[in-house]
Amino acid sequence: MAFTGEEKMKGCRPKLFTKKERKVAKSTDNLSCHAAAKLGLNSSKAASPSPLRTLSEVKSIRLSHFLAQSSNNTTTEPVRIFVSTWNVGGKTPTAALNLDDFLPPDDHSDIYVLGFQEIVPLNAGNVLVIEDNEPAARWLVLINQALNRPADTDANVFQHEPSPSVDSSSSRASSSLNTSFSDLSKTASGPTIFQKSLLKSISKSFMPVRRKQLKACNCPVEITKTSYRDACFGCPKAYAYETDSSDEDEEEEVKDKEKPRDSYGPVFDGVTSAPATRNQLKYNLIACKQMVGIFVTVWVKKELVQHIGHLRKSCIGRGVLGCLGNKGCISVSMTLHRTSFCFICSHLASGQKEGDEFRRNSDVLEILRLTMFSRICRRSGRKIPEKILEHDKVIWLGDLNYRIALSYADTKKLLMENNWDALFEKDQLKIERDAGRVFKGWNEGRIYFAPTYKYSFNSDAYAGETATSKKKRRTPAWCDRILWRGDGIVQLSYYREESRFSDHRPVCGTFIVEVEVLNRKTKWHSSNADMRIGAEELLPTDKGKGPARNMTSPRI
Repeated sequence: MAFTGEEKMKGCRPKLFTKKERKVAKSTDNLSCHAAAKLGLNSSKAASPSPLRTLSEVKSIRLSHFLAQSSNNTTTEPVRIFVSTWNVGGKTPTAALNLDDFLPPDDHSDIYVLGFQEIVPLNAGNVLVIEDNEPAARWLVLINQALNRPADTDANVFQHEPSPSVDSSSSRASSSLNTSFSDLSKTASGPTIFQKSLLKSISKSFMPVRRKQLKACNCPVEITKTSYRDACFGCPKAYAYETDSSDEDEEEEVKDKEKPRDSYGPVFDGVTSAPATRNQLKYNLIACKQMVGIFVTVWVKKELVQHIGHLRKSCIGRGVLGCLGNKGCISVSMTLHRTSFCFICSHLASGQKEGDEFRRNSDVLEILRLTMFSRICRRSGRKIPEKILEHDKVIWLGDLNYRIALSYADTKKLLMENNWDALFEKDQLKIERDAGRVFKGWNEGRIYFAPTYKYSFNSDAYAGETATSKKKRRTPAWCDRILWRGDGIVQLSYYREESRFSDHRPVCGTFIVEVEVLNRKTKWHSSNADMRIGAEELLPTDKGKGPARNMTSPRI
């Protein structure tokens, strides 16, 4: 059949809708063909072969798809976190120390956050010259024994006495900070220099082999508010504050791979201090940091390590001159799946005189103001926190040093009556929080245990009972606390343990925390595939035959 010239031109023109059809088509832009048919449109009208019409349809379909995908791509899963804080009074642990009073053997949490204060005496040598790392190494070995329960214990690591530099420093714990540096340098020679590398070696033996991955960005690839290039390529490598450089990590990983699988960990005075292989570890050490007497470690179940990322650490000194490390905090920032965490282990200003609580308030405010984690994830689709309060979940633990605003006699009377409610009403931290001067918006569990400070050596009696003068008498107080901030956190328990090792009692808390996780059905790079389809579907069609390129993936 022959066509006239006008009919040929008409067949080449894009088909135009009537005013009524355009109105109906606009309202059914995202509807199925079946739904459009109910409104009186045939399939050719609901899906025009015109390139302009196809572009409009694809844009609306892709946008609605990604908006729906962003809300359905994730779910929440519970994670159990055990938190414990303990001021150990400058005492070095021995093999006889039973950590069951610090780490309950029947607890099987996913993450352990363990904070210590005064792991070394807060003397001039440790504060001004070089900190003693041997006690920290010993604590690590003990914690590994408690968590991983290796068949061959590391008890022989404690068969030697602490180094002379540690003993001599301990005997001069009361020395003033004006001691000359020439005298102090004598206590920091020889073995103490070796101890720093010893702590580093021991900590690495409990860490994952590929430690570098803990610092790297583990953001899933997303389409939301990000360019195609940002979605295709990962974020810049993270830099952990005051930790090994990436080059050193790479060299160490190569050395680790070259070691035979049955090789032993680092040697401590001729004996091993680690299990035969890291594959035996149920929990891996992912963060370990010491600042003078403050020491924090974070341990994670082996199967969760692959989901840890953006690991960073920050130290803030609030001691002598407002900057030295005898007081202050260590903060650890990380992400687990798609949820950001921050753990702060602190030791705040001491003193039980009236007004000392304001110094502690100032410490908290300055820590919140000054703590800054390195910027590592620059993708526009997701911002990794750089400040403490920007994290999804925050847990603050430590010796906060807040006292009870009562005389020793009144406090003792309420203690004898076990009247915790009346005693807690005079707790300085409660008073300051209620007044909105500190920790506004934070939470703390109800306290149903006796004050944790100050006890006589190896005794269940408070030190005030044996004090020779009122000046040296310390009123019992809840110095050791755990607070938290963020949604989706439920505290299961809040209690103290009864170890007599120190003049403080350990305080422990267990939490169930909701963590945002990508759906298991969603592949890690699934958004990359969707993105490629979307980019090519935006191309004009050739007489309704679909995209110019033949795609094997199904169309949305």
